[in-house]
Amino acid sequence: MELSDKTARQMYEGIRQNPPRKPFGLGERVALVNIDLQRAYTDVGSFKTAYTGHPQQMDHINTLTDVCRQLGAPVIWTYVAYLPHSEDAGLWGTRTDTPDSLQNIKDGSPRAELDPRLNIADSDIKLRKHMASVFTETLLPSLFTFKKVDTVILTGGSTSGCVRASAVEALSRSYRAIVVEECVADKHESPHFASLYDICAKYGDVMGIDAVLTELRGRL
Repeated sequence: MELSDKTARQMYEGIRQNPPRKPFGLGERVALVNIDLQRAYTDVGSFKTAYTGHPQQMDHINTLTDVCRQLGAPVIWTYVAYLPHSEDAGLWGTRTDTPDSLQNIKDGSPRAELDPRLNIADSDIKLRKHMASVFTETLLPSLFTFKKVDTVILTGGSTSGCVRASAVEALSRSYRAIVVEECVADKHESPHFASLYDICAKYGDVMGIDAVLTELRGRL
């Protein structure tokens, strides 16, 4: 194992400046998946499980969704929530049982509500999920087959949890995974930047919001 005294942020900045491979790039048909931008993770004034990211994260996500809608690309909003007695939470969701635990995010509760700052259209798809990856036990694989999607643009959180899991599974299913740097966040910067480094190195592309918007707007 190679040792280093660099921080996760420094490691990520280094790989962004000197990428080890060609980017996957955006393919022909994109879908935007906004992961778990619900109050349990965004409302820092109400829930201790919440966290903040880039100060313009929500604004950037709203802009990105507008452009994707103009392209006719699917726009998906996922949220994690469980049945009243947590029968669908599995081993992952039932590791702990406190008021702040994952299994106690109940469908229809304030913790499951999507952030009110988000501009969600009637044509968008809201998708409840149970596990880390957006692909696990959801309709996304069949939806993407129907829509002939080859590229999944990911926003939301957490970077080290559901975003990373979704990027890994996207590549495993032969989708190009694009993580928008300013649009993902985590509880702490170390797992955030370590995960961005890992995605850059192996599983997908991490792109800035300006670069993503420029490429998408060029298709309008």
